[in-house]
Amino acid sequence: MNIGAITRYVDVAQLALYAFWIFFAGLLYYLRREDKREGYPLESDRSPHIRVQGFPAVPPPKVFKLAHGGTSQAPSGVGERRTVRLEPTAPWPGAPLAPSGDPMADGVGPASYSERQDVPDRTFEGENKVVPLRVATAFSVAAEDPDPRGMPVVGADGKSAGAVKDLWIDLSEPQIRYLEVALEGSAGRTVLLPINFARIDGLRRRVNVVSILAHQFAGVPALAKADRVTLREEDRISGYFAGGTLYAEPSRAEPFV
Repeated sequence: MNIGAITRYVDVAQLALYAFWIFFAGLLYYLRREDKREGYPLESDRSPHIRVQGFPAVPPPKVFKLAHGGTSQAPSGVGERRTVRLEPTAPWPGAPLAPSGDPMADGVGPASYSERQDVPDRTFEGENKVVPLRVATAFSVAAEDPDPRGMPVVGADGKSAGAVKDLWIDLSEPQIRYLEVALEGSAGRTVLLPINFARIDGLRRRVNVVSILAHQFAGVPALAKADRVTLREEDRISGYFAGGTLYAEPSRAEPFV
């Protein structure tokens, strides 16, 4: 027999190949099972008593220790806690869903968001990660960049919604995350504008926003605390502006042709 042969029909290379196949199949099974810790079981259009989980089944609950204290269980056993304001457009299962209320405020379609923890994101040192410059006094805007503070914020309708009051930065990756906008005629109320939805025009000294109209800034989800934003609040705010790309005007939801 040749080197490595165990019998005339089996050798070490063959066994190694079979072992790899078994290991890889087990890895796929494990990963597919683990990715069902969130979002499963699915809801059925036919009956609330039908458990839709596919193969493999949803894994048993596991407790995870969080980086900054506390624990989280997944699967949590808690389904959707919000009232989803969507209605099917036809009576058969799988029919498209249409918003039944204010989709931007209800968090449906592109305005949807996750029920993340209602606590701020943290830096490695345990500090609040996203804070305004009035808190992070050691940071400032680079001299070669336009400082948007004081600039008017103009909505997609060309009207002014307010003016930039402060900048919220990411301490871990020093960059602007939000513009804090003081709304016109709202008795000092401010809202956060994600920087990805803002276009700063340094020449004309203005901030342009095409996702929502000026009066819709009043509907941006508010913060529970003035100098702190939580993970859930961040998702809700971003979802509101994202939803405006489709729902801000009725014409945006219609086909181009």
